[in-house]
Amino acid sequence: MKLEIKRTNSENSDFIKLVKELDAYLKITDGADHDFYNQFNNIDVIKYVVVAYISQKPVGCGAIKHFNSDAMEIKRMFVSDGFRGKGIAVEILSNLEVWAKEKHYKKCLLETGERQVEAVRLYSKMNYNLMKTNYGQYEGVVNSLCFEKNI
Repeated sequence: MKLEIKRTNSENSDFIKLVKELDAYLKITDGADHDFYNQFNNIDVIKYVVVAYISQKPVGCGAIKHFNSDAMEIKRMFVSDGFRGKGIAVEILSNLEVWAKEKHYKKCLLETGERQVEAVRLYSKMNYNLMKTNYGQYEGVVNSLCFEKNI
């Protein structure tokens, strides 16, 4: 299994297809909260996207976007069912962190839902720290978990 990570943007058709899979997955796991979270997941103009391929097949994705002068926000992390548990998400996240660092940002932050057990496990494993208070639009949202990491 040779994994290839490609840098692109949110106009990439493979990224768009993977995000549709992600949204279908989240609609199930988020349940009644899906519409609230979905409003923050617009992908129209994300400049920094990575797509993971195995044998030219798109199997995962992630993105970063400017949050403030110090931080990039990790968005749209996803690995297709059947390809999970193979270290692909670790590679995607690592690539996004490198890209953020290349852009002279000092940290990455992200939000995930407490029901996204695999995501929480990944971010903890990758040394992301749970923030004491949620940032931005997630402030006060009970089911949201916000994480940050200095890069």
